[in-house]
Amino acid sequence: MKRPLAYITAAWSGNECENTETAARYCRQVYEAGYSPICPILLTGRFIHDGIPQEHKDSLDMARDYLRRSRVLVVCGQRVDETVKNDIATAERLHITATTLDGILTVKGQGRGR
Repeated sequence: MKRPLAYITAAWSGNECENTETAARYCRQVYEAGYSPICPILLTGRFIHDGIPQEHKDSLDMARDYLRRSRVLVVCGQRVDETVKNDIATAERLHITATTLDGILTVKGQGRGR
């Protein structure tokens, strides 16, 4: 069975270890809901140096490309920052469905209280 791609976005903290653990947990939940998760913070965080302007730009370009290839944008966490807002706006412009992690889990019968 081919799983649709789901782009994971969230308002990440400044703590790399915390972000990695949280992103992996989100990806696991999205995977269990039947999607193939794509999470740029996990994909590029190990080799891109955001402090270098060109690499930061490349990272943003790669993330947008991942989003373009995805069927759904999944907004995770309780906070919304500028990155999340930009991801939502990009998804809207590209006619990509945007939902929350709770929305994905509820559709698959795994939501809270089930």
